[in-house]
Amino acid sequence: MAQASQDELYAVADFCLIPMGTGEPSVGPQIAECQRVLEKSGLTYKLHGYGTNIGMFLLVGSRLVSRSREEGPWSAVSKAIHDCHAAVHALGTPRVATDIRIGTRTDKEIAPGTGNDGKVQRVVDILAQDKK
Repeated sequence: MAQASQDELYAVADFCLIPMGTGEPSVGPQIAECQRVLEKSGLTYKLHGYGTNIGMFLLVGSRLVSRSREEGPWSAVSKAIHDCHAAVHALGTPRVATDIRIGTRTDKEIAPGTGNDGKVQRVVDILAQDKK
């Protein structure tokens, strides 16, 4: 697993890996292979219907590394996406495209539970107020 240098940016990414040219309508096997790669990366990830969030926590094994940031090092996040491409090509997929959104911030520390999950919870809480 890549370690961050003092001046390396920490990032959260949302990416959609798109296998092409397989001749099959389903991309499930390729996406499952990418998820296996992410499991080995040491970064947490969350699969959703149109992609994967990655870099939400930096892990060693199943332990959260002692840091208050939820992002992963930019280099580890981008390497994980690269490794997904390589693994999907190794399955025989001739073309892989990926849409990527990467976010970084330097204005504050991100406490555990306040990153991506915290953003979602904030919107859920706002909507819950509408029902009162």
